[in-house]
Amino acid sequence: MHPLFPCSYPSVARPSLAFAALALAVASASAQTFPARPLRLIVSVAPGGGVDLAARTLSPRLSEALGQSVVVENRTGAGGLIAVENVLGAPPDGHTLLFSTISTMVVIPATQAKPSYEPLRDFTAVTLIASVPYLLLAHGTLPVRGVPELVKLARAKPGMLTYGSAGHATGTHLAAEYFSATTGVQLTHVPYKGAGPAMIDMIAGQVALSSVTASSGQPHVLSGRARALGMMALTRLATLPAVPTVAEQGYPGFEAGSWVGLSVRAGTPAAAVKRLRDDAQRVMQMSELRAALEGQGNTVHGGSAEEFERYITAETAKWKGVIAKARIQIQ
Repeated sequence: MHPLFPCSYPSVARPSLAFAALALAVASASAQTFPARPLRLIVSVAPGGGVDLAARTLSPRLSEALGQSVVVENRTGAGGLIAVENVLGAPPDGHTLLFSTISTMVVIPATQAKPSYEPLRDFTAVTLIASVPYLLLAHGTLPVRGVPELVKLARAKPGMLTYGSAGHATGTHLAAEYFSATTGVQLTHVPYKGAGPAMIDMIAGQVALSSVTASSGQPHVLSGRARALGMMALTRLATLPAVPTVAEQGYPGFEAGSWVGLSVRAGTPAAAVKRLRDDAQRVMQMSELRAALEGQGNTVHGGSAEEFERYITAETAKWKGVIAKARIQIQ
């Protein structure tokens, strides 16, 4: 109580309490009706790649669980930053989801001179959906059959071999830089606007190499349109058992992969986040969906938000060194 104004003015307090009660009632009603309209699933890469394929595999099952359409929207550019800005610019009501990737949750904040967002501050984790190793591919005319031959050729012709990635400062870009640093070779980076365009040009012979997710590259390897030189995993992939890992070809411990998860803008009502998380985790247990994602080369997850946050933290620590050594930066 202010000494000059001894009155407590109860008439002022009551309306504020009433307003708070009304706000709680509105929030409760909103949570009970979530989702109230179709949801947008923002994907940071172009159609045709493994990330896009995973999103389009998940969306119809998630639509059924939520009782509303989940529409995939590809918002490409700036290594994934366009997609991030799209979600951060939408209302924090749970109706706009980010299909989180290594690029949006790890690479962009680590490569911006002045990071415009902090993943674990500006987003709320929903769940980790799946992970998949990267695959090193070569055009059929390149005279190499595996990693040792590639390294020998690249050392003989430093900078002459080109590799395509899904874009500057994307996970596939980092994977190739990690490979170059580990093997001591110099390759020339050619960034594309998505894994699909990079794959098309590699098959056409416009670039010699490409680092892609196993889910993106698998169909082209099986059809013979591309040659697989090495899987960037510690063990061989069940769907491509004949492709040796980079690790077993002389570089123990070499591992690089992509992953996808669901995130929403921070400030989204807890009840909406819980509904998304519960339904997503329930969907991830469906045998049909698991089989579809695993058939694409993915390992299916579907864990808690806390597990997803720890995963992002671990990935950030791992890739910061690669980013610094390769001097990868976006404005």
